[in-house]
Amino acid sequence: MININENFLNLQDSYLFSTIAKKVAEFQKNNPDKKVIKLGIGDVTRPIVPAILDAMHKAVEELGNQDTFRGYGPEQGYEFLREKIVEFDYKKRGVNVSIDEIFVSDGAKCDCGNIGDILGIDNVVAITDPVYPVYLDTNVMMGRSGKYNEETGMFENIIYMPVTSENNFVPEFPEKVPDIIYLCLPNNPTGTTLTKEQLEKWVEYARKNKALILFDGAYEAYISEENIPHSIYEIEGAKEVAIEFKSFSKNAGFTGVRCAYTVVPKELKGYTKSGEEVSINSLWNRRHGTKFNGVSYPVQKAAEAVYSADGQKQIKENIEYYMNNAKIIKEGLQEAGFTVYGGVNAPYIWLKVPDGMTSWEFFDKLLKDVNVVGTPGVGFGPSGEGYFRLTAFGTKENTIEAINRIKNMK
Repeated sequence: MININENFLNLQDSYLFSTIAKKVAEFQKNNPDKKVIKLGIGDVTRPIVPAILDAMHKAVEELGNQDTFRGYGPEQGYEFLREKIVEFDYKKRGVNVSIDEIFVSDGAKCDCGNIGDILGIDNVVAITDPVYPVYLDTNVMMGRSGKYNEETGMFENIIYMPVTSENNFVPEFPEKVPDIIYLCLPNNPTGTTLTKEQLEKWVEYARKNKALILFDGAYEAYISEENIPHSIYEIEGAKEVAIEFKSFSKNAGFTGVRCAYTVVPKELKGYTKSGEEVSINSLWNRRHGTKFNGVSYPVQKAAEAVYSADGQKQIKENIEYYMNNAKIIKEGLQEAGFTVYGGVNAPYIWLKVPDGMTSWEFFDKLLKDVNVVGTPGVGFGPSGEGYFRLTAFGTKENTIEAINRIKNMK
């Protein structure tokens, strides 16, 4: 008899964005004459910039030449890319990270989920609420969540840390001390972030309690304000308690190309049940080498070009394009009378839905009345009820049209 991992049965419904896709597909099937504008999923729309494409083309040509052909590469990533990451993402910010602390992968989403492989099942997990669904769902799959409570919309063994307008989207230390803490900054879905002083308190809390912070910095390229850390390692002592996830998806448009990296400091220690210290870096290196064969050579050459002078200039133009969209959305919604957050340090706008409506009801209204797709806040967690997310990753033309439709909505 084949036994299954019954933890999967604890997952609620289907994945959030799959549900949205089904609703939109059904609407389009029944209304083929309607132009639907999608500002829901955080997928980029701008093409890969020329400097990166040129590097990828050259790498592909190398694979067709006997003298420059490459087979398996190092699972942790080629040194030419890891050196650039060290130089541009860390040394320039005064942070000391070594090459052997960097692990190149095919996506931050994958790493955020896979990191649980090396962490004990008995660890108590804390997530901000609302939250990127992958953090929660992968812990459910691994058996850390316990049972789901239909009344509260929460899992019994997960610590939920509300981030709402009531606490200015700043998570508070929970009453029960967690072992693992997920922080996404700038935040998906709220588009808000923490100052350096606020993040320092979390690093201090983790050090005091020997907790691990899993820090998702996928949107750091969109930070525009001073005193907002681009890396958790800008905080003194963070290398003792934090793993950082970074991605080329949102800054360089690699959502379809797939490349990211995870930083696992050598100072970071985990513990056996008997209290023995174990290197987390060594564990992740072993897991990475066993279950992953590395990112392809052309993709890593493309990622290296992100750090070239032309690459930096060209991706900056794309980031500015998206953040201009964010400004259009934010200001347009405010003119329409909505209460709006985010859109300054992240390409996400988080708005309060009209009184008396749930976030899914507002989703249906937008889709049916003005043919605009967003993401209902409750899909990110119970504290997301009453809120709604729009992304700035559409085209400028569609963004303007979508906001005009919403402004004229009755």
